[in-house]
Amino acid sequence: MSSKLNHHQLYFNRELSWLQFNSRVLAQALDSTLPPLERLKFLAIYGTNLDEFYMIRVAGLKALFKARIQEIGADKLTPKEQLEQIRTYLHKEHEVLEVCYTSIISELHNKSVHVKNYDALTEVEQAVIKAMFFEGIYPVIIPIAVDTTHPFPHLNNLSFGLAMTLKDDSQNIKHGLIRIPRILPRFLQIDKTFIPIESVVEHFASELFPGFTKIASTPFRVTRNADIEIEEEEADDFLEILQEGLRSRNKGSLIRLELLKDADKNLTKFLLSHLNLDDEDIYTHKHLPLNLGSLWQIVGDKALSHLVLPPFNPKILPPFNTNNIFNAIDKEDVLLYHPFDSFEPVIQFITQAAADPETLAIRMTLYRAGQKSPIVKALIDAVQDGKQVMVLVELKARFDEENNLRWAKALEEAGAHVVYGIPGLKVHAKIAQVIKRKGNKLKSYVHLATGNYNAGTAKIYTDMSYFTSKDIFSTDATHFFHFLTGFSTHTKLETLFMSPKQIKPKLLTLIEKESRNGTKGHIILKANSLVDTDIIKALYKASQEGCKIDLIIRGICCLKPRVKGISDTITVSSVIGKYLEHARIYYFKHDKVKCYIASADLMPRNLVRRIELMTPIMEEKLSQKIEQILMLQISDNDLRWELQEDGNYTKILPLDKKVNNHTILEAYVSKIYDKTKKETPDYVSRLANRLLKDS
Repeated sequence: MSSKLNHHQLYFNRELSWLQFNSRVLAQALDSTLPPLERLKFLAIYGTNLDEFYMIRVAGLKALFKARIQEIGADKLTPKEQLEQIRTYLHKEHEVLEVCYTSIISELHNKSVHVKNYDALTEVEQAVIKAMFFEGIYPVIIPIAVDTTHPFPHLNNLSFGLAMTLKDDSQNIKHGLIRIPRILPRFLQIDKTFIPIESVVEHFASELFPGFTKIASTPFRVTRNADIEIEEEEADDFLEILQEGLRSRNKGSLIRLELLKDADKNLTKFLLSHLNLDDEDIYTHKHLPLNLGSLWQIVGDKALSHLVLPPFNPKILPPFNTNNIFNAIDKEDVLLYHPFDSFEPVIQFITQAAADPETLAIRMTLYRAGQKSPIVKALIDAVQDGKQVMVLVELKARFDEENNLRWAKALEEAGAHVVYGIPGLKVHAKIAQVIKRKGNKLKSYVHLATGNYNAGTAKIYTDMSYFTSKDIFSTDATHFFHFLTGFSTHTKLETLFMSPKQIKPKLLTLIEKESRNGTKGHIILKANSLVDTDIIKALYKASQEGCKIDLIIRGICCLKPRVKGISDTITVSSVIGKYLEHARIYYFKHDKVKCYIASADLMPRNLVRRIELMTPIMEEKLSQKIEQILMLQISDNDLRWELQEDGNYTKILPLDKKVNNHTILEAYVSKIYDKTKKETPDYVSRLANRLLKDS
C-alpha cells in the first residue's frame, strides 16, 4: 500500500498549486460586489506575491535547470517542465489580469478617481505636473548614456525606468536609460487623479538628454534572483555575512523583464542583449502599470477610504479588560483570535512587564517585528531599567532581514542579550516569557502564538495567541530559551513540541491514532501550506480507514482530495477574504488534547529545517472556542474555495443564507464587547453556542 502512495499522480506540484492560490487572490480583485479600492488592493497583493514568487521560486527552478537537476518533488515534474507550465499559466492568466484592471479603473472613474497618463491631462493639470517634475523629480532621476564609452549599467532587483532610442542633430542614433529611483512616488497626484511617473518622465525626456530627440522609448522593469545563500559555518561574523548577502541580493541573476505590449522592437532587442535574457523571459503589459504592488499608493490614500471595506476595530474582551494583564493570566489561561480579539494585550504583556519592578527577566523570539515596533521599544526600556532581556532576532526572515538587523543592533546597543538565530536552522517559533519575583518565589508567564510579534500585520492576519502561567509551560519555555542561548542540540520539551525533532512525529502519531476510530474519526488541519509528503501519506492512510478529514489550507496544497480508494473522505478548503488566514491549528476529535496551535506549517522547511513550536490547548473551554472557529470556516460559503481532484478550485456559493466567517466574527465580537462593558460574561461559551447555530 505504501508504494502505491508514492505514485507521482497522487501529488500536485507545489509551484503550480501556489499559482492557483494567487489566482484566488486575483478572484477577489474580480469580485464586483467589493468596493473598487478593495479590489485594487487584491490586485496589488497579487502583484507583490508574484514578484516574490519570481525572485525565489522561479529563480530557484532556473538555477536547478542550469545545474541539470531533474526530478525534485513527489510529483516528479522536472524544473524545465515546471518553468514551461508556469509561463503557460501566467500568460493565460495575464489576459484576465488586464480585464480586471481596466474594470477597476472604470469603476474608479465613475467614483471621480482617475489614473491618467501625462498626455491625457488638461493643460492646467499638465502645468501643475510640469512644476512637480522640475521641482521634485528632475534633480533625482538619472539619465544614463549607453555606448562604447558608457557601458550598460548594473540594474538592481526590481529596478524600474525607461529605455530610449535618441538621435542628435547629425542623425547619430544613441541608446539611453533613465532610472526612476524608488524614493520617488509611483504616481504623481492632483486631487483624485493619479499620473504614472514614467509617463511624466517620458514626456520630459529631452530635458534629460539635451541636444537629442527621442525616437522611441519604453518603460521596463527587471527582476533578479533574490534568495540569499549564507554559509553560516564559514562565517566568523554572522551579521557581516548577512549584510553582504543583502547587498548581493541586487546582484543575483536576472530572471524576468517586464515591458509594455507595444514596446519598440529594437529597444526590446537592445535590452535583451544587455540583460542576457531570452524572449521567454519577457512579460508584457497592455494596460497594467509595471509593478502592480505600487497600486498600494492609491489604495492607501486616506481621502479614498470610503472606497475600501470598512475597517474593523479589534476588541479587548474579558478577562483582559483590566489594568493588569498578569493578574488576569494568574486566574486563567487565555486564548485570543486576532484580529477580532485585539493584539493590544500582546503588546501589554511586554510593556507592562518592562515597567513592573517585580519583573526580573523578559525573553522572546522576534521573526517579523515590523518597522515601528512598540514591543522592541518596551524591551529597550526594560534593559535600561536593569531587567534581564534576552531576544532571539531571526536575521534570516526573508525580505525582513534589514529591518530585523536594525532592531537587533538597537537591542544590542541598549544592553540586551541578542541571539542571531541558530546555525543551519531558521527560528520561526513565536514565544515570549516573563519572569517575575512574587514574594520569595519566581513566577513565570508565557505567551505562545501562531503569528509574529507585529502590531501592523496583526490587524489583517488571523492568528491565535495563548497566555498561561502554568508551570508545565513555564518549564518548557525556560528549557527552550536555554536551548537557544546554549550549546545543547538535544533539548526535548515535555508539554510543548519543538521542531525539527518533535512536531512532525507527534502529528504523524495523532493522525494515525485518530484513524483508528474509522468513520467516527475526524481530523481538521488548518495551515498556510501542505507540502510534506509524510504528512500527506499519513492522511491518505487515515482516509482509507474511513476517517473524515477537513483540510483548511490557504495556499499550497500538494495532496489530491477525493481520489477513489485513496482520499475519498478528504476535503481541502481555502479561505480567501478580508483577512489573511495565517493561524496554524490542528484538531483531532478523539485525542485527549483535541486542539493544538503552532507556528509551523505542514512543509518540510517548517517541520525539519526550522525551530518551531506546537502548543497543546488543554483547557476545555479554549479548545471549544477553537473548534467552533474551525467549524465556522468549514461552513463558510462566501470566502471558501474547494480543491478538486484535477487541481482546480471551485468557489463555494451560498444556497440560502450567506456565511462569511470574517464578518460573522466581527459582528459577534462587537456585540459581545457592547454587552460586556459593565459585566464579565463567558465570552467563549456565547461564541461557541451561537456561531454555528446562526451559520
